[in-house]
Amino acid sequence: MYSVISSISLFVLIFQFTSGLYFHIGETERKCFIEEVPDETTVLVNYRVELHDPRTGGFMKSSAGIGMHVEVKDPDMKTILSRVYSSEGRISFTSHVPGEHVICLYSNSTKWIGGTQLRVHLNIQVGEHTIDYANVAQKEKLSDLQLRMRQLLDQVEAITKEQNYQRYREERFRQTSESTNQRVFWWSIAQLVILIAMGTWQMRHLKSFFEAKKLV
Repeated sequence: MYSVISSISLFVLIFQFTSGLYFHIGETERKCFIEEVPDETTVLVNYRVELHDPRTGGFMKSSAGIGMHVEVKDPDMKTILSRVYSSEGRISFTSHVPGEHVICLYSNSTKWIGGTQLRVHLNIQVGEHTIDYANVAQKEKLSDLQLRMRQLLDQVEAITKEQNYQRYREERFRQTSESTNQRVFWWSIAQLVILIAMGTWQMRHLKSFFEAKKLV
């Protein structure tokens, strides 16, 4: 039991600090990922496509004709980004509504030959993880201490946004719970009214039946 708990804890720690992954995609397949993003937060998506090599059974760098169509929708399912990119690219967008953003990728299938399988390497970064601090230090000529202070300020801002987002989720959950409780209450009242009506109707029906049979 202890080994199972240790394995699960190790997996959670590894998954928490690892944002890169890869997946296989077919010619007509569409892969979507859900990312919970606070309000006014930058999201950076890096991807790289590899083409299946039937001779070796592995994957090689894809040709220039193969690209990926990237589509991003906000929590209201409004499309905030939709365009075709090359076989390797970097996409960034800023959230204006807190909540679950859906990031979908699929191939420009007109460039495919024989339904070849693709391997897509994907890396999604959110918030301060999207900032290249080495580039910032070089452009703004910051010392190590100034750069560290900049990182701490960005982390504090990210924590504040995350806390605001959690409060937003709690408020939405409370509203959903209250709405559900209210619906359950009125449904119970409706059931009670229906039972009383059915009971009254049955009593009257039985009474009229017995009167018709001259038993009452």
